[in-house]
Amino acid sequence: MNTSILSTNLSARLFVSACALSAVVLVSGCAKPSASANVYNYNQTQRDQIVRNGTVINVRPITIQSDQTSGVGAIAGGAVGGVAGSAVGGGTGRTLAIIGGAILGALAGNAVEDQVGKKDGLEISVRLDNGETRVIAQEADLPIMMNQRVQVISGAGPTRVVPLTQN
Repeated sequence: MNTSILSTNLSARLFVSACALSAVVLVSGCAKPSASANVYNYNQTQRDQIVRNGTVINVRPITIQSDQTSGVGAIAGGAVGGVAGSAVGGGTGRTLAIIGGAILGALAGNAVEDQVGKKDGLEISVRLDNGETRVIAQEADLPIMMNQRVQVISGAGPTRVVPLTQN
């Protein structure tokens, strides 16, 4: 059998595997936990919660980072890097290019996954009407400002700070 045909089949299989892995990465990226005051998971709905009113006394920008990675970025990056390395040279040089490409791809994929896991957030200090002070960190998807009247909602999962609507 011709070795160029075997090489082409191997490259084609690696390419298809890399594409499949990339699809898994894209789909798994859609299932991220949220630190938004506006997002409730199914188990947090239809539960009694405690609402306390207060005034914002400090707002500080923060970065919310996922505390763990799935490893999918490293795996997909390694597969893509290995496929890219397989296109280089031949013999021992090609083998080294595949290994080097896989390692560099895995590092790059992990770095991308780390960046995707970061969100802008706010650390919000609230002086409750009863005199207590609470500090809550949440995603920066609601406009929260100093001296703003807010509700601190807790009891069915994470504590949330939302603007107090005046009727």
